[in-house]
Amino acid sequence: MADILLTAVINKSVEIAANLLVQEGTRLYWLKEDIDWLQREMKHIRSYVDDAKAKEVGGDSRVKNLLEDIQQLAGDVEDLLDEFLPKIQQSNKFICCLKTVYFANKFAMEIEKIKRRVADIDRVRTTYNITDTSNNNDDCIPMDRRRRFLHAYDETEVIGLDHDFNKLQHKLLLQDLPYGVVSIVGMPGLGKTTLAKKLYRHVRHQFECSGLVYVSQQPRAGEILLNIAKQVGLTEEERKENLEHNLRSLLKIKRYVILLDDIWDVEIWDDLKLVLPESDSKIGSRIIITSRNSNVGRYIGGDFSIHVLQPLDSENSFELFTKKICNFVDDNWANTSPDLVNIGRCIVERCGGIPLAIVVTAGMLRARGRTEHAWNRVLDSMTHKIQEGCAKVLALSYNDLPIALRPCFLYFGLFPEDYEIRAFDLINMWIAEKLIVVNSGNTREAESKAEDFLNDLVSRNLIQVAKRRYDGRISTCRIHDLLHSLCVELGKESNFFHTEHNAFGDPGNVSRVRRITFYSNINAMNDFFRSNPKPKKLRALFCFINDTCLFSQLARHDFKLLQVLVVVIAYDYFLSYIGIPKTFGKTSCLRYLQLEGHMYGELPNSMVKHMQTLNIENSWAILPTGVWESTQLRHLRCKGNLQESNCCFSISRNICSLPPTNLQTLMCVDDKFVEPRLFHRLINLRKLGIWRVSDSTIQILSTLPKELEALKLIFLYQSSEQINLSPFPNIVKLHLNGSEHLNSETFPPNLVKLTLSCIEVEGHLVALLKKLPKLRILKMIYCQHKEEKMDLSGDNDSFLQLEVLHIQKPFGLSEVECTDDVSMPKLKKLLLKHTKFNIRLSERLTKLRV
Repeated sequence: MADILLTAVINKSVEIAANLLVQEGTRLYWLKEDIDWLQREMKHIRSYVDDAKAKEVGGDSRVKNLLEDIQQLAGDVEDLLDEFLPKIQQSNKFICCLKTVYFANKFAMEIEKIKRRVADIDRVRTTYNITDTSNNNDDCIPMDRRRRFLHAYDETEVIGLDHDFNKLQHKLLLQDLPYGVVSIVGMPGLGKTTLAKKLYRHVRHQFECSGLVYVSQQPRAGEILLNIAKQVGLTEEERKENLEHNLRSLLKIKRYVILLDDIWDVEIWDDLKLVLPESDSKIGSRIIITSRNSNVGRYIGGDFSIHVLQPLDSENSFELFTKKICNFVDDNWANTSPDLVNIGRCIVERCGGIPLAIVVTAGMLRARGRTEHAWNRVLDSMTHKIQEGCAKVLALSYNDLPIALRPCFLYFGLFPEDYEIRAFDLINMWIAEKLIVVNSGNTREAESKAEDFLNDLVSRNLIQVAKRRYDGRISTCRIHDLLHSLCVELGKESNFFHTEHNAFGDPGNVSRVRRITFYSNINAMNDFFRSNPKPKKLRALFCFINDTCLFSQLARHDFKLLQVLVVVIAYDYFLSYIGIPKTFGKTSCLRYLQLEGHMYGELPNSMVKHMQTLNIENSWAILPTGVWESTQLRHLRCKGNLQESNCCFSISRNICSLPPTNLQTLMCVDDKFVEPRLFHRLINLRKLGIWRVSDSTIQILSTLPKELEALKLIFLYQSSEQINLSPFPNIVKLHLNGSEHLNSETFPPNLVKLTLSCIEVEGHLVALLKKLPKLRILKMIYCQHKEEKMDLSGDNDSFLQLEVLHIQKPFGLSEVECTDDVSMPKLKKLLLKHTKFNIRLSERLTKLRV
């Protein structure tokens, strides 16, 4: 899809325009002119592409061919920017040197070629009459089919949604329902409309008038109001004259319920609410809405209105499948062979609890014989078949995404199915590939924008939150298998990325692969590189492969433009360590590197020259000395056992060799390399971990940057010094491992999350913790309890904000009690994990245990 590549080009040209590279005055003035032209032209072409897409849907092959030409042009322009401009930047250290002028001239010659290709595309467009790209038929989305379903009286099965139905019915009939609105939201295919129809038809007899309308992705307010007017009883004459006034007047005196199905954005609601009276009036009118976007429901009815629909569990999924197969007519299913039933359960499991997928699959099976052979064939080809059946419904959500969000959504397809993705990793991958660009060039601003993008995808119910952080932000997320398949299909179609299964075929296409992911074995990767020995266009490489030959294969190739490299090796007791070669091809453009698993060796300096994020904390990889020369390094996560020869924190180094000041994350540095001048240099540091903390380090903690937000201190030996973090108001997350001598000054005043690991817990420490005014999450892991009973009771200021208490593998603890009702007033859950013996809990805590 050309729009993604065009957006990438625009992002990169914007960043380049803000770079010092184009601020050399008149000596390279033509370079800035070329970049400005490129940015303007790509914006115009992108607008044309957006318009042309509508006609491509209608099957115009001329438009399809033109879009393919534009897509190839956009890809070549992105290659040009990625290849030439780093060279110019590098030579820019010597202003007006011949090398700078040479690269700039060569870049200008390539721009001239681009201009000729743009002119040729315009010639083709006019010569072959591809000028009218607008599509006046706003009903290109299958609206009629949706309307017929909405008004059909034969109820579709509502299986496994009884709890949702009862909860919604109770909420809808509440006398003081805020705004009089209930909002049913969720990902595509969950049955939002089916549930809303059942709710509407069940309650409408309790209202004086009612109406249900399909809003659609391209709504017309006048048509929607006319539809409502017909259903609530407005006469034909009243509908023809002053429709809006007459409808509002009628609904002001009538108690109504209206179902607005499939609302995509808030703009249509802003138009409708001018006519619809306040539905939370004393009359008690109600509005039911369905939407794929939680923010739409929140905008219309507030947080209380939101009801997020979830996928069905396995038993309800199988019940829906059974009824769609057997039609309730006979007991054929009960008499079916156990082997066929087991195949059916496997088929249902593949549907992931999505009713739409189950219904589509049941329809495919009904068209085949009820035999094991026929069903196994469906099972083997299921992902593709389900995707085809659900494609139109799912594609609507993708097409509704802003252009800038589309590549971010497709990126989820690079991970294996059901993979739990860290938000930190995902955000920094987007930034490394310049999918997120801010004009200021401020990396923290870019991270905030990326986080907004991720939250937007969650609000649209395209991405699921797996875990949240202590501050409510997303920690990990995942994507449903059905949407994962959509990412893979769209990624292949647009040449955004390929998987190990779809990267082969035309050698010309293989050479143009920009991102690829390998989920299973080394053979697929070997075959790919055999057919593409010089992957000069590759931007991202993901390897989730357990094979000792992995790195030796990667070391054979030059990755000229590679920006993201992820290697994850699942833990295997029988797998030996994989060696990291000293030479690793050409990776001078690498900005994001993540290594996890059984791998050992020192990384080559060539990999880290332009590194922004380096995450090797879950491997045994060793940092190269060159990592500290990366002026762009922002996040470094590694194990604490850094070798002195590979660490810049050695006091024998000059101050100029210390890490750059834009480092934000440093996890974990060995204590022996910590010194005051280090902290004076790291003025942007926000997260810090120190391993093998000593007395000398404790004494210099006062030199930490006052902006520090998270701190992890790991003690391997007993210390005599007391930790004093009370002067640090910004530390909200603290992890102490093996520490002793804890007192009231140990804890920062605004601490929100505290993890105590391998620490002696006694009554005095518990008393200190009770008084922490903002503590919301308390974790005690592998702690030695000196008293068998831990009493969490107290007066009115005991754990005032505590919401989560997590105790894991305690030693010496047999009872936890809270005997009053005023302590821990906000406690929501108690987690007890890996306890050797049953721990007695007071009645209140027993109810909160999860």
